[in-house]
Amino acid sequence: MSTDLSAPRTVAAARGDDVTAAPRARAARPRRRLAVPALRVGIFVVLIGGWELCARTGIIDPFFFGQPSEIVKQLVDWVQHGTQAGPLLDQILVTLEEAVLGFIIGVVLGVVCGIALGRIQLLADVFSPYIKVTNSIPRIVLGSIFILWLGLGISSKVALAVVLVFFAVFFNAFQGAREVDRNLVANARILGATRRSVTRHVVLPSAMTWIIASMHVSFGFALIGAIVGEFLGAQKGLGLLISQSQGTFNADGVFAAMVIIAIVALAAEGLITLLERRLLAWRPPALSAHDAL
Repeated sequence: MSTDLSAPRTVAAARGDDVTAAPRARAARPRRRLAVPALRVGIFVVLIGGWELCARTGIIDPFFFGQPSEIVKQLVDWVQHGTQAGPLLDQILVTLEEAVLGFIIGVVLGVVCGIALGRIQLLADVFSPYIKVTNSIPRIVLGSIFILWLGLGISSKVALAVVLVFFAVFFNAFQGAREVDRNLVANARILGATRRSVTRHVVLPSAMTWIIASMHVSFGFALIGAIVGEFLGAQKGLGLLISQSQGTFNADGVFAAMVIIAIVALAAEGLITLLERRLLAWRPPALSAHDAL
């Protein structure tokens, strides 16, 4: 009578691999923390250095494609002497104000409407065709209409930003409300919770992951709305700087304004990430690659 010892040996080998894998994973973490920033810096240096080299050697025409060193000079000139529309800080603050107002209003409207339609089937059935039709309209085109209605002031830019943000947040909030665990809702109702209490204490927290995910891209949409509105017609703002630079064939000015916009967007992304960590502190941490394997 033979005895099969392969299974115990396999289990023992697997346990041994787990024991040795954990120290290796811990030892690899410091290297990873150093490798990721180094790779990011390396890619940045290669891209910017290659761009500068191609512009200096004539591979690309700096008149059309700009040049990193000239873009830096343009930024320094704006900081020291201001822009055609006034001090650079004023242009940044105007665009930031428009984007932030549009972002806040769009997020609030998107969350309220998304949760409401996600919870009330009658509202979803009634408004579904209108939302689909409105969503199919190229929303950037609405910028011209808003300028006709609201003028060249801040209102038209905020309105365009609100429209762009609203739909991104609305669909995520709507889907998040529909994806709530029905057992949680049933248990809350059994314990005597009202419909409003269920929405506040069960549905909204469950949908928060969806809502926060939409907020990461929504601020970018808010910036797009503000800048496009300024590009179409404004008295101040980064979009006006881009329009003026384009009108004078100043590619370096266009790229300089884009650099400022990118910095603002990265700063906003960092703030939204901090908000996510605070609001979703109850959520278990995501698995790392080593843990997932």
